[in-house]
This record gives sequence, structure tokens and C-alpha cells, in this order.
Amino acid sequence: MEKNKTDKVKKSVDMQWITHSMVVIIADILVVIFSYFAALWLRFDMRFQSIPKEYFQTYLRIIPILCVITIAIFLIFKLYHSIWSYVSIDETFTMVEAYCVIAICNIAAKYIMKIDMPRSFYFFGIFFAFVLHVFVRFSYRLLRYIRNQFSKSAEYRAGNAENVMIIGGGSAGGVLLRELKNDSHQNQRPVCIIDDNPGKIGRELYGVPIVGGRDVIVEKAAEYNVGSIIFAMPTASPKDRKEILDICKETGAKVRVLPGVYQLANGEVSVNRLKDVELIDLLGRDPIQINNDEVFKMLKGKTILVTGGGGSIGSELCRQIAAHQPKQLIIFDIYENGAYDIQQELVRKYHEKLNLVTLIGSVRNTHRIESVMQKYKPNIVFHAAAHKHVPLMEDSPNEAIKNNVMGTYKTAVAAAHAGVETFVLISTDKAVNPTNLMGASKRICEMVIQMMNRSTPDTNFVAVRFGNVLGSNGSVVPLFRKQIEEGGPVTVTHKDIIRYFMTIPEAVSLVLQASQYAKGGEIFVLDMGDPVKIDDMARNLIKLSGLTPDVDIPIVYTGLRPGEKLYEEKLMDEEGMQTT
Repeated sequence: MEKNKTDKVKKSVDMQWITHSMVVIIADILVVIFSYFAALWLRFDMRFQSIPKEYFQTYLRIIPILCVITIAIFLIFKLYHSIWSYVSIDETFTMVEAYCVIAICNIAAKYIMKIDMPRSFYFFGIFFAFVLHVFVRFSYRLLRYIRNQFSKSAEYRAGNAENVMIIGGGSAGGVLLRELKNDSHQNQRPVCIIDDNPGKIGRELYGVPIVGGRDVIVEKAAEYNVGSIIFAMPTASPKDRKEILDICKETGAKVRVLPGVYQLANGEVSVNRLKDVELIDLLGRDPIQINNDEVFKMLKGKTILVTGGGGSIGSELCRQIAAHQPKQLIIFDIYENGAYDIQQELVRKYHEKLNLVTLIGSVRNTHRIESVMQKYKPNIVFHAAAHKHVPLMEDSPNEAIKNNVMGTYKTAVAAAHAGVETFVLISTDKAVNPTNLMGASKRICEMVIQMMNRSTPDTNFVAVRFGNVLGSNGSVVPLFRKQIEEGGPVTVTHKDIIRYFMTIPEAVSLVLQASQYAKGGEIFVLDMGDPVKIDDMARNLIKLSGLTPDVDIPIVYTGLRPGEKLYEEKLMDEEGMQTT
């Protein structure tokens, strides 16, 4: 059923393309007919009666040939693949190249067929045809632009358009500005640009004034009645990014950002790719970098098993491992939907280049995990399968012990029996001086790993401990976003609660780096930067949505949940730390 629907859509698109191409080809043929006749008419003093009969008959005889030559060359140069709404100088240069070839073909046809026509006939015919073909294509874009401007003017007069401030007058800002001004479907009006470059201030970009640097953002947002701000500086440093976004928060306007510098490099800058500001944009630190060469050497050509491979951490582990050319990647998870999603993503990206195995099973099932280890003999195991939600584990303590503790023990024993080289446990800072069942279960898991390392000299057992991960399943940021979209209230457990934060890709890349350092028995603690106050985070997200905390969106303090700490610790009292 789905396939038939897809086929129908494809046929419909194909018919539209064929119809459009036929209309354009007919228009081009008419241009050729008119241009060469105009050349003949011009040659004989612009008087039809002055054209010799034999020349006119020759014109009628050769014009089909000239049309065929022109259309054939246009097809070769793919001039019928362009979208006229976006025709640019590139198409003009392609047209010049095509007409150089057409001129050569016309001259060749003249001598091969012994056509007796004035040389000016070819010169002016080609010149007129070139000018008209370019004119027709740009006229379509011009007419569309005029129509869009009329449409937008009507929106502006009706007061329906939202005033937009763009931060950044560079390449990305220019692309977004052009799209906002030209697309009639964008119900937004760019009114001013902010740029710190003194040489740009006071000038205009596509008719929009560059009104000043970051110091005037609040003032100009009020002056121009700005409802939305677009941060279009993908190459800005994290420090500048945070400083500018902190200023934008005070305007009361909704703030959106470009995803990053890679989109600019790939030509993917678009209004449709704008995203809401994330917490990582406000952390003000450089993205964490790892030694990819070392990680590549560790993973390349190895068989690697990821338990809990369908979860938020496990799936990112699979993504990054797949990029390092493993011999075989095994995804093991009890939740089939998550495992299926990451399997399909990797299959689409790598096709036959990745030897991928996806298995469903529980780490609590001794026979299942032993059979998987014995069959595939992995070199490295990343153990990410675990229950992680603190409040849920307080209500289901048996499950926390069975899944986290016994699951880790059974998987570690199976790994030792299979001769695994390195076993990496994904742990948490909640295991430090635990005050809740989930944290206590993960602390026991760390102790199991250290016990296994002492009793199994052939396998290096290590643990990696980190804090909250932005974007993981159940993370606080998506929850706040949802609450803001629903009109509030935003719920915070305590006004003074703080947490360490890191993105999923950063956390996973550090897990891989730590694995490369593993000698056995270590607990690696990730440096997650400075802690973030959850109350401040909630207020910032509300402000960046163009709303006012405690006015538009109430904040409700619900109280600490059972087992929850005000702040997380990195080390037990008896533990010491060495820098890697």
C-alpha cells in the first residue's frame, strides 16, 4: 500500500517535471525562431520586403536544424534542470558556455550543409537568442519576486508580519535575510541587523540596516518592535555565543539559532533549519575534543558489543563506533523499538560498509548473554544497559538491583568467559555517596567491575562516571520545553539544585577516549565543566522563548524527590583522582 502511494507520488512529480520541461523547450524554440529571423531582418535594413527570397527560403529550411542544435546543447548542459525561481549568475555562465558550443555547431553545419547565409545572420542570431534566453529566465524570477513583495506588503500593512532582528551580517545572515525577504510563505519581516564589525555599522545588507554591535541589541529590539531574533553566527566562539544570547534574553523576543558551522559549509543555511536555543548554547565553553587517532586505532578492525544499544547513550555509542570502521558492531537491547531505530539509521548511512548485528535480549538472562558472547567473541564491550530514573527506582528497588547490579555482574562474567579484551561500564555521578537506590545500584556495579578486574587478568574492566546528559531520554531540558509549549507551569524540584551537564556526543566521545586509556580497575570521571543551576536554566529557556518567567510562565518548586540531592559529587571520600 505504502509502495503504491510512493509510486503514485513519484509519477506525479515526473509528470510535473516533464510538463514543465516541455513548456520551457517550446519557449526556447520560439526564441530561436524569432532571434534568427530578427537577425535576417536586421541584416536587410529592418525591412521585410528587402529580404531576398532565396535567403528567406534558406532560413525556413535551416531554422529546424538551428532549433534542434540549441535544444540538444541545452540538454547536454542541463539547462532544463534549473529552478527558475532561483536562477542566478551561475546559470548565465552556463548559458555562455552552451552558446559557445552552439556557435561552433552552427558554423560546422553551415560548411557541412553548404548553407549560403550572411555571416551576420549567425552572429546576431546567436546574440539575440542568448539575450532573450537569459531575459526569459530572469524575468520569471523577477515576476515571482515582485509578486512576493506585493504579498509581503499586504501582510505588513495588515500587521500580520513579525519583525525580526538578525544577529550577524556575514554569509549566513545574508542567506537567511534573502530567504526571508523573497519567500512569500515566510510571515516575518527583517527590520535590522546586529554586527560587531565597525566597518559594517551604518550600511545595509539587502536593504536592511546594520544598526550596531551587541551593545545595542536591547535598545534596537525595543525601537524596531522586534518579536523574534535569529542568531546567524555559526562560527562564533562559545564565549561570544553565550554573551550575545545572554543579552538577547533581556529583549523579551523569541530567539532561534543556526545549528552550526557545518550547515554553513555545506550550503544548508535556511530558515527551516533554525532551532530553538539549547542549554549547550548557554554553557559558554568550547566543545570537548578527543584524540580521534587514538580512538580510531582502538576501534578499527575490532568486534564491539554495546548493551543497551537502543538507548540514548547506547545509540550514540553505536553511531560513533560505526564511524571508526569496526570489524563488527553488535547492538544488544531488550527494547526492540530503540534497537530497530538505531539499526535502520546505521544501515541507511553505511549500507554494506558496516557489519552490523542487532540482537534482542536481556542482560539479566544468563544463558542469552553467555551465548551472545561465545558466538561473537567481542574484543570490546560497552555496558550501557541499565535503569537510570531515580524516582522510578525508588518505587521498584528489586528491578534496580536485578537489572543494574545482577545484569552488570552476569554481563561481566560472560565477557570474562569469552576472553573480552576491555569491558567498559557506563556509570553515573549519582554513584558517589549515593542517597538513592539507583545511585547505590550503580555504585555496586562499579565495585563489581573492580572485583572482576582483580579476578580476571586477561580482561581490563573499567567504569566511566559522568553527570546529566543533555537530550537523553527523560532529560530535564526536553521536559522544560514541553512545559513551556503547553503554557506552564515549569516544575523545578528546588530553587538551589545544581547539576553538571554535557551533550550526548561529548559524553560518548569521552567514554571512547577513556576506554583507550584503560589498564584495568579504573573509574574514569569526566570533567563536565562548571555546574548549572536548574532554576536559572528554566528561567533562561522561558526568556529565550520570548516569554517572561513568573508572568507568562509560572515556575513551581515541587520539592526534592525521594533520594534526590541538591548537588552531585564526583568522588567518594576515600577516592583520589589523577588527571589523564
